[in-house]
Amino acid sequence: MDNSTIYVRERGSLRRVSDIVLAQPKPVSSCRRTNPFVLRKEQFIFTYNAEGSLRYTTKSLFDITLLFVADNIHHVDSLVGFPEQIGDRLFAAAEENRVFLNADVSTKALQLFSDAYGDMVLGSLCLRNRFPLLHERMNEIKTFHSLKSLDLFGCRLGDDHEIFLHLTSSSLASSLIQLFIGGNSLSDAGLQRLTAPMRMMKRGLDCLQCLDLSYNPISERSFRYLACLPKLEKLDLSGTSLKLCTRLKTTIWDLLGLIYSEKPLDTFGHSRCKTEGWAEQVVNQWETNSSHMPKQKKIDESRSSALRFFGRQKFVREVLNAAPVVCESKEDAKSDRLHFYKPAANSHIPEKLTPSSANPQAKPSWHNIKKRQRQSERCDSSPQSPPTKRLSSSALTAEDIDLLNSY
Repeated sequence: MDNSTIYVRERGSLRRVSDIVLAQPKPVSSCRRTNPFVLRKEQFIFTYNAEGSLRYTTKSLFDITLLFVADNIHHVDSLVGFPEQIGDRLFAAAEENRVFLNADVSTKALQLFSDAYGDMVLGSLCLRNRFPLLHERMNEIKTFHSLKSLDLFGCRLGDDHEIFLHLTSSSLASSLIQLFIGGNSLSDAGLQRLTAPMRMMKRGLDCLQCLDLSYNPISERSFRYLACLPKLEKLDLSGTSLKLCTRLKTTIWDLLGLIYSEKPLDTFGHSRCKTEGWAEQVVNQWETNSSHMPKQKKIDESRSSALRFFGRQKFVREVLNAAPVVCESKEDAKSDRLHFYKPAANSHIPEKLTPSSANPQAKPSWHNIKKRQRQSERCDSSPQSPPTKRLSSSALTAEDIDLLNSY
């Protein structure tokens, strides 16, 4: 009995005999204290019969226990092994009690559910042009380590945001398939930092297939940083400083194995971007709760935190007053659209993308495809295989070594 857990009920309240303090029940009204015959409303279900009379039925022991665990979810060690049906109802009960709005409890509670149920908690997250929500709930968002799609378009990340470490972490990199980071003032240096773990340690963004880099000030230099992504199939470079020409098509084909798409790719349409999972309403609660804060207090807190983070008042004012990145018109969007995709193995490759016939060592396109396949196999091989000469001379710089030391 010395090592067992003991619960004691005293004067109608249940507590655990240890240093853990359980959540206190909600305060009752004065009539409940003076009249012992008044029923506890949280243990009964009140309905109306066919005649319109009020009637009540007792809640099941399972429902009462579920509410008790939801109120004390921060004391639960693990939910691994519990059925999905119970996890779903427990998550809904915690959400109804607004547990995830409490900053002291929400991070641990979401981590608890994510460890046990993975992408069922949240498989897709859309924060498009919702940068205040990203910065206010950064700790909670980092607990979603089973995301397959993440949209951070217009979230003003810059080149050195802390979310980059989460994107390349071993927990998220194994599941993330689609990443939208357009309109974030991301330059070549930012892409260099984002892909550093993959280029140097062969980890991070291993399964990434779709990448949106639109409306970022990037150049052709960024292509060599993207060459390390083994499963990249779709790329959006719309609205960048790059212009569509034969040289651009040839460069992307040689380095990434992607060709230009004459038609817009549906993957990069915002209509398919949505938040899906048990925590969908939790994300909406965060945004609603943030909008209901006192306006002056909200502005003061955001301003002070921004000044501490950036250290320059003028820069912070410009960032907070900047409008989200959007296309001016449909015509501009169509003219700036640069969508690239990986063709199927049996599809026809345009001849203008193949090496020039003036080169006596030029070989047929099918030979180039096989050569690229062998290169990709070497990229996926074990770390003991020696890196290619191009990666050792151009990809690994002094700045890359500094990034490696920071990880």
